Amino acid sequence: MKNVIRKVAVPALFSLALLAPAAWAQQSPVPSGAATSSTPAKSHAQRRADSVERRISDLHTQLKITDQQSRQWDAFAQVMRDNAKNTGQAFHERSQKLSSMSAPDAMKSYADLTQTHADNMKKLSSSFSDLYAVLSDEQKQTADTLYRNQKLGHNKGPHNRHKGGKPASSSSAG
Repeated sequence: MKNVIRKVAVPALFSLALLAPAAWAQQSPVPSGAATSSTPAKSHAQRRADSVERRISDLHTQLKITDQQSRQWDAFAQVMRDNAKNTGQAFHERSQKLSSMSAPDAMKSYADLTQTHADNMKKLSSSFSDLYAVLSDEQKQTADTLYRNQKLGHNKGPHNRHKGGKPASSSSAG
């Protein structure tokens, strides 16, 4: 049972961890009089936000999105940004409270993070289905390859493979 939980929870939390810092970058800027100790965190948060934007740009290029597909693409890209923001806020809130949480509270907060990830994946899946419906057959083949975690040219799919060459859990794709 413990191994099953690890196999499901670890990829989910890893996905959340990758997206969390991007949300911090979208928060209000630090006032000019603020302590300089927050500058490295802001730089890290900005790098994570830039990473989300790079991912969006890379997917746009790899899928060869056309002007006719821009409405569905823009909706999908916005869900990616919103998910990063929501995840980042959830991680930030948890990190602020974690040191004073009881064990049951810490477990509940972990469950809340997992639920946030599941909700985000449902939104992403729905918006991707709308985009997928307007893709050409060639674009669909590219998307299928990307989301099966197979190599496409020199790039790997959305997530790297886990130990043993097995694909990442489908719950962590996106």
